[in-house]
Amino acid sequence: MALLTILDETATGSILTRLELEITQEILTVRELITQRVHQEVAAYNAHQNGVFRGLIQPTDSERLLNGDTYRLRHAKQIDAEQQVYRALTAFQQNGFFLLVNNRQAETLEEEIWLGAGATASFVKLTPLVGG
Repeated sequence: MALLTILDETATGSILTRLELEITQEILTVRELITQRVHQEVAAYNAHQNGVFRGLIQPTDSERLLNGDTYRLRHAKQIDAEQQVYRALTAFQQNGFFLLVNNRQAETLEEEIWLGAGATASFVKLTPLVGG
């Protein structure tokens, strides 16, 4: 099993989060990468349930904290991984964030990406405009 370093970034290039993702194969689809990432985030939260979730997509029944990628759940509970995956895949398709793999933007969920030694993956989170 290899470790892939993933960066969560803002559109201006500020790094929000750096995490290590365990991957089992060098070539994945974008869908598989997003799914693996979300499953690992949810599993880590559900194992500790401290009320604060750090992840790609905001869980239902939570509020965003000041740094933009941390969410406090209103009620301590298990997060449904499949629901989070669905929301993450939908967000990708609706340009809620985009994914750069080896400095190239991934376009579709079915696109195959190489994640071998030296590969990089950045999830760039877009900030909704206010008032528009």
